[in-house]
Amino acid sequence: MNKVVLMGRLTRDPEVRYTQTNNTLVASFSLAVNRRFARQGEERQADFINIVAWSKTGEFCSKYFKKGQQVGIIGRIQTRTWDDDQGTKHYVTEVVAEEAYFADSKRDGEVGSAAFENAFGATAPGSMGSDFEVSSSTDDLPF
Repeated sequence: MNKVVLMGRLTRDPEVRYTQTNNTLVASFSLAVNRRFARQGEERQADFINIVAWSKTGEFCSKYFKKGQQVGIIGRIQTRTWDDDQGTKHYVTEVVAEEAYFADSKRDGEVGSAAFENAFGATAPGSMGSDFEVSSSTDDLPF
């Protein structure tokens, strides 16, 4: 099984291009994903992971994702190789996004969520909706 789940911040706005053969939209961007643990006395490290989103998912990402925004991506790892004009072989590993979600809090992600809701009249995929309220109290938690 090849399944990847990532949450991180965009290091740049998605870059859009179209395939030459059938004019399919492809959005490319990278996520800075914090590692789970940090060594004692060191800052937490981040991995910078290349993401590729095709067609509708790519269109969604290019429209609503911006540099610095926290997002969630579900997809699969893909590797590929190619030879450049000088005959040098290049290897790349990337995540092909199958699902993309807003992961910022409503307050932080206001622009992206609001834009989605205005454009489509619906709650953005992965967002909680405007009537969801987060309580800072842990008294009501069942665990």
